[in-house]
Amino acid sequence: MAAGSSHVSADARKMSECTKEDFERVLAVNLVGPFLGTKHAARVMAPARRGSIISTASLSSSVSGAASHAYTTSKHALVGFTENAAGELGRHGIRVNCVSPAGVATPLARAAMGMDDEAIEAIMANSANLKGAGALKADDIAAAALFLASDDGRYVSGQNLRVDGGLSVVNSSFGFFRD
Repeated sequence: MAAGSSHVSADARKMSECTKEDFERVLAVNLVGPFLGTKHAARVMAPARRGSIISTASLSSSVSGAASHAYTTSKHALVGFTENAAGELGRHGIRVNCVSPAGVATPLARAAMGMDDEAIEAIMANSANLKGAGALKADDIAAAALFLASDDGRYVSGQNLRVDGGLSVVNSSFGFFRD
């Protein structure tokens, strides 16, 4: 159930518990919203022959089973949209990318996961492949977006920058890289 909700919603883990209306609402926010933002930003950026559009996807765009069907679907689709938009808008000097963070302790994450900041940070730090970096913070996501928006990222377009401590690239259950 969604936080604060008395009915089953798109946050439901099982398909059978998610209504078509709830599924469509998540797509409207997570996919149609970025589409409209990109469309209208591009109208202003194209005549200037430059610009950078950055959307926020999620670890769920790369790893299944981390969120609801609606959320995961919307974030997978957002990556595809980002790549396609980069293909169209690159000829106008517009870079289009997305950032895909793992779980970050925010008010939304606390409500969705039913945990406090320390618990969320501990789960994510233990799940990440990159050890010793500490917990993922909102500032880490901002730094990734800043790179993509800056001149340092001037030749980066159509990318999904995963900020997840390597969580999405290593299946630790195999135990291959254990000491």
